[in-house]
Amino acid sequence: MRPHGIGFLRPAAFLAPVVLIFVSARAQSQDAAAFFKQNCTSCHTIGGGRLVGPDLKGVAQRQPDRKWLVDFISDPNSKLDAGDPYAAKLLGEARGARMNKVAGINQTIADSLLVLIDAESRLAKSQFAGTQISDRPFTGQDIANGRNIFLGQTRLAAGGAACVSCHSIVGLRSLGGGRLGPDLTKAFERLGGRKGLATWLSAPPTLTMNPVFRNTPLDANAEILPLVAFFQDAAQRGGVADTSTSMFNFLLLGLGGTVVLLILFDLFWLKRFRAVRKPMLLGLDVGGHK
Repeated sequence: MRPHGIGFLRPAAFLAPVVLIFVSARAQSQDAAAFFKQNCTSCHTIGGGRLVGPDLKGVAQRQPDRKWLVDFISDPNSKLDAGDPYAAKLLGEARGARMNKVAGINQTIADSLLVLIDAESRLAKSQFAGTQISDRPFTGQDIANGRNIFLGQTRLAAGGAACVSCHSIVGLRSLGGGRLGPDLTKAFERLGGRKGLATWLSAPPTLTMNPVFRNTPLDANAEILPLVAFFQDAAQRGGVADTSTSMFNFLLLGLGGTVVLLILFDLFWLKRFRAVRKPMLLGLDVGGHK
């Protein structure tokens, strides 16, 4: 007599590897989508047009050599520095803006990204078609709101850091802006105008900004739109941030603060405890008089 469970166990044993493969592929696809959203959408779309980098829809048809694509995604500068002609062509189309190596990427992740891009390219509209913000003309109020957000006078809804903490821009007075990041006066032009800059701000890919805004993204219409308006206005005014004046103001404020502190210390020092035994022997009162 055969055990009752054998007939069921055989097909189950056959299906188990299939289920595991399916689950693994699904998890890998989700990981690739999350990685793409966090690290690639600031410069690329899939079917949404060119930003700083090219639209990736149908990239496997434009460059059929899959190994080349995996190598380039894993380490773009190795191809560029080696003088690869196709990499040089991409660099020219990007107006000299190099694609930096993404932190944590390897060839396995690069290959999974290509699988994701192939799948998204077949859709009528990819989830990575780009950030959608209003295309209405900017107003003076938009520019003012963007300036307040930049300076931190209007707090970001998700709690992110103010731009002025790390960046400067033309037109700032007093102490100016931070110096950890670059001057953003030309950011509107450098990142491809309204759409390119808006998409970049939705998921900043740099090693410094990525950890800061990964869990505190900007709101598309309430924060990104005013910031883009402010950056466009700065680019139209031209010039660069005046760091010499802000540095002088910083030194002047530091010197003034030091003088004030020294005066306060001196006033406190006048009221210090002086002595007990010596004044008693000399017959002096508390004020030091006989």
